[in-house]
Amino acid sequence: MEYSEINQKQKSQGSCCSPTLKSFIGVLAFSFFTKSLTGSYTKSTITQIERRFDISTSTVGVIDGSFEMGNLLVITVVSYFGAKFHRPKIIGAGALLMAAGTLLMALPHFLMGRYEYKTVATHTNDADHFTVSSLCSPVTQNPFQQPVSGCQKGEEEGSPMWVILLVGNIIRGIGEATLVPLGISFIDDYARPENSAFYIGCLHTVGVIGPLFGYSLGSLCASLYVDIGLVNADSVSITHQDSRWVGAWWLGYVVAGSLTLLAALPFWFLPRALPETPQTPEVEQPSNQHQHTPSVKEIAKGFGPSLKRLLSNKIYLLYIISNLLMFNGFIILITYIPKYLEQQFGKSTSKTNFLIGVTSMPSVALGIFLSGVIMKKFKLGLLGAARVAFFTSVAGFLFTLPCFALSCQNINVAGVTATYQRSMEVQTRGSLSSCNAGCGCPDSQWDPVCGENAITYISPCHAGCNATHGTGRNMTFHDCACIRSWGLSAKNSSAALGQCSRESSCSKMFYIFLALQSVSFFVYCLGSTPLFIISLRSVEPELKSLSVGMLLLILRVLGGIPAPIYFGAIIDSTCLKWGYKKCGGRGACRMYDIQTLRFLFLGLISCLRVFGYALFWIVVTYIKRNEETDQKGVENIELQKPVLCDPETEEALKNNEEVQKTLKEFA
Repeated sequence: MEYSEINQKQKSQGSCCSPTLKSFIGVLAFSFFTKSLTGSYTKSTITQIERRFDISTSTVGVIDGSFEMGNLLVITVVSYFGAKFHRPKIIGAGALLMAAGTLLMALPHFLMGRYEYKTVATHTNDADHFTVSSLCSPVTQNPFQQPVSGCQKGEEEGSPMWVILLVGNIIRGIGEATLVPLGISFIDDYARPENSAFYIGCLHTVGVIGPLFGYSLGSLCASLYVDIGLVNADSVSITHQDSRWVGAWWLGYVVAGSLTLLAALPFWFLPRALPETPQTPEVEQPSNQHQHTPSVKEIAKGFGPSLKRLLSNKIYLLYIISNLLMFNGFIILITYIPKYLEQQFGKSTSKTNFLIGVTSMPSVALGIFLSGVIMKKFKLGLLGAARVAFFTSVAGFLFTLPCFALSCQNINVAGVTATYQRSMEVQTRGSLSSCNAGCGCPDSQWDPVCGENAITYISPCHAGCNATHGTGRNMTFHDCACIRSWGLSAKNSSAALGQCSRESSCSKMFYIFLALQSVSFFVYCLGSTPLFIISLRSVEPELKSLSVGMLLLILRVLGGIPAPIYFGAIIDSTCLKWGYKKCGGRGACRMYDIQTLRFLFLGLISCLRVFGYALFWIVVTYIKRNEETDQKGVENIELQKPVLCDPETEEALKNNEEVQKTLKEFA
């Protein structure tokens, strides 16, 4: 029986018993949602993880890049071999791995003890009882100078539990490798050509909604103390703006992992082939493909030649290189934009994540959706898609240029960015001065207080304070010698817990930055679907899955993995004040040179994008040249055709095998 007859019979029995293409897209879209939610939540927790495990930004970059490491381990094999088997079940298995990896990332919280931070307001087991230490007093020995019990027995310098996060992220990356290449090629196989781009655009739109919830979830979790339910909130003496604050980073992984597990289940109930939409005879190819399952050996024989054909495509190669440069800049941006905004504008992690979610993510989602609409409405071919992608990318980049002018000043920290005395030159090295020389303040201490002279001091000890009033977050410090050295009276020489506030204009620039970024994302994403379609339309139909897989592999190997690591090291190079671990050794950075950070962050991203756009313009030129060559070939064939005098002669020539053979040779 012919396949068309079988398909017709299935339709006559009722479509309610068979999953449709739209059903598959709906299930896949929910998986895209959970994937992007988890990914964005991971980005939002970078600062929290850095502080909780007392590690550097470059180490956090390794954790973030481990997702790409897991992905690249299997992406090529899955893209090529997975397309020959039961794709929905393979995607379902990948989603289960993603759920397991995500839940594993929350495990360290349950294996570690409570979070401890050094502060002048320490508390005993009774959360309401506070004791004061670390003030400038010649009688009391500074507790930070005392050895920590247990460290001499080999206690690690910082917790090694971050390795569990790395392993969990690798597992999550392995599972995600099935989602994009198999899911999108499956849709492209069964959808009409004019609808394929629209469906893919809708898919990515739903996927981009995930970060909206991911950053919102990150904001909520960051506002909750890490040991929520175990510690009395009143006993926590640090605020959300403090560089030692750690939110409930683990809670979001539990939520995201549960949702991913739910998304994995429907794939196991989908058939190997979906009911097809009546279109051209080419739709029989997917059905024929599924009538016989080739052996692994048969498939492997064709892998080498297929890869060679793919990599010999000049347009595809240039497309990959240009994407790689742009992708490096994109990875740096989405990975470190929360940290950049926190440091540059002095905002808390919770507020930063929330505002990124509600401003940038809707712009991205709307842009991606409209990009699919543009492809469908104007029926853009390969050249049209390339042109739209290029011009929207450049236009989006132009909106980011004013961000170079949006900056705040470094906060004035005595001994770091400001002087202890008004008449002295700025000290960039050393945190001690004559006003606190007899206090025995350790250089490793970080418990900032804000003096009435609008200068931040590393600790009350470094401010030379001798008395306290109040408890917890409301504690104030009095009779501070270093504050008096600015010409203030003893009555006005007090300080309060926490860093001094930034200038009032800083908040305005923060919101302007978010607005410009939202507009930039929207314009850039208008060309996102056309940009992705190039990888499908610039290669032969049977190489579509492999082309997407190779694209993702190269982007991950040379972009997704190294970008967070090398830029994390660059961020570390701008650190002005490091924290120290419990048993010694450098921990997380407490304060950065935000001016240098701004030029490095925005400058490197801009350079990568400019070089990428230059290469992408060459891609557009190549595509245009190829289409012009093809058009000339068609015109030549038309000119070579004989002029037919009457319908009978035309019919006779159509039936003449020699004539038809000659016409094919011209073609």
